[in-house]
Amino acid sequence: MFITYIIIGGTVLVSMLAFNRPVMFAEFMMNPHKIRTQDQYYRFLTSGFIHQDHMHLIFNMFSLYFFGRVIEQIFGIIWGDWGAVYYIALYLLAIVVSDLPSYLKHRNNPRYNSLGASGGVAAVIFASIVFQPIQKICLFIAICIPGFILGTAYILYSYYQGKKANDNINHDAHLYGAAFGFVFCLVLYPPSFNIFLEQIKNWKMFD
Repeated sequence: MFITYIIIGGTVLVSMLAFNRPVMFAEFMMNPHKIRTQDQYYRFLTSGFIHQDHMHLIFNMFSLYFFGRVIEQIFGIIWGDWGAVYYIALYLLAIVVSDLPSYLKHRNNPRYNSLGASGGVAAVIFASIVFQPIQKICLFIAICIPGFILGTAYILYSYYQGKKANDNINHDAHLYGAAFGFVFCLVLYPPSFNIFLEQIKNWKMFD
């Protein structure tokens, strides 16, 4: 689980540094207008390593801790040593790709900013759901829900929050990151589609 721990450690370090450095925080944020007018393309990636507050950071990193280890193991089984490369590619590309719709939508708005690793984390979560859709995910210890049901609820919640747009968290990135994670697995490992369908088909609600 080496790669997952490195990503978490790096993200926590950068986020904590940015909390106490307003200039760094501003420079790392996703600002489509500055990307377009000043060619600051690095913001597509750096925005995924800073967070709005400690709770935002904790939520994303705990999610990555649980799901990232699963995907790192599955990718290792499928691709061997190359699994780590695919895992890193999934995470980093998802951060960038999930920000593209927001960039196109807000590129002429200098006041729009967003941040967070949500796009990358959502991609990892939904990659996990591809391979283990009926694996139960427990919330608050007592509430355990199959991954594909929780994933659907996650999409609906992200859509609702994205419509509200009342914070700097790019909730739309959850949607596009999730879609990217799903498609990434289907394209690079086509048998995953049958794995997903077979498990859904055999799922019993009260099993």
